[in-house]
Amino acid sequence: MTTRAHIQSDRTRLARGAFSLFSLFAVAALAAACGNQKAPAPAAKAAPVAAAPVVAAAAPGAGATEADCTSLAGHICTSAGPTSAACTSMQTAAKLLTPAACKVALGDLEYSTKQLTNLNKSCDELVKKLCADLGPTTPTCKMVTEKTPSFGGDRCTKMLGEYAKVLGQLKQMEDANKPLGADKIAAIAAPGGSEFGPKDAKVTIVEFSDFQCPYCTRAADATKQLKKKYGDKVRFIFRQFPLGFHKNAHLAAQASLAANAQGKFWEYHDTLFANQKALLRPDLEKYAKTLGLDMVKFKKALDEGTYKAAVDADMKLGQSVGVQGTPTLMINGEKGANAADADAIGKRIDELLAATK
Repeated sequence: MTTRAHIQSDRTRLARGAFSLFSLFAVAALAAACGNQKAPAPAAKAAPVAAAPVVAAAAPGAGATEADCTSLAGHICTSAGPTSAACTSMQTAAKLLTPAACKVALGDLEYSTKQLTNLNKSCDELVKKLCADLGPTTPTCKMVTEKTPSFGGDRCTKMLGEYAKVLGQLKQMEDANKPLGADKIAAIAAPGGSEFGPKDAKVTIVEFSDFQCPYCTRAADATKQLKKKYGDKVRFIFRQFPLGFHKNAHLAAQASLAANAQGKFWEYHDTLFANQKALLRPDLEKYAKTLGLDMVKFKKALDEGTYKAAVDADMKLGQSVGVQGTPTLMINGEKGANAADADAIGKRIDELLAATK
């Protein structure tokens, strides 16, 4: 989401337990290789006899390939989480270890899994504490339960050390994402937005967006997917929320409403998002002409600011329901959905449709 502040994750520290584990892999492989190089002890002289054929035992790691290292890293990342320090470290280690070492390690994944479980105990503790304080049935608890295991033990330990700060931030998020009351749901769904779908649909999605917001382009792509999948089962309403530091966004919003007045909102909407770096007045007129709009009416609307008040009204409406950045998506008054994740949105739509059958 485009906002004025971003929280950067610290994923660069190596988990000490994981490092020991990877070192153990290398040592084990080295020991196996050295063990296969021992010179045989001198044999006592004896009368020649016919000896049975001797079959050499396969050395540990024999027949290994680089695919074993890829597989090892995959197993560790699946257990530790794809964004964890243990996963990052293992991916690096897999490039350094020999294929034989990786194959030896693959032979004892149970031990590795146990070690990772020990490393991640702090993550289990963090989830338990946060859900107890936030409420086990809250959306924020659900998010914490889903996301925390991928952090890795070192990051979870750090968060436990700053627990009061972490809890405070999550409580603010929980308050901001509380479902809207019936009056505010009615307000954001009232006529005035640009929309598709029947007004009596059981699921209504309202998006506050900005044509100059890069992340909003991904949300627009998700909207296309949802429209194709659900058709007339969902009502979708687009609300204008041009951010102040996007200098061309407000005029672009006005232009989209001028296109809406001529029945071409969604075509113009798609064109603007496809050309975010070119939203000056001549660009806006060029897109309108390409779509076959009445240019006299279009230019007059921009010259006179015909739709400026409507854009400002959408912004005021968004602020009244807690919109702080774009894109912000609300599904039947529920906030917090990732506007760019069509799969996650679709899952919630399916739940709501099933509940109304």
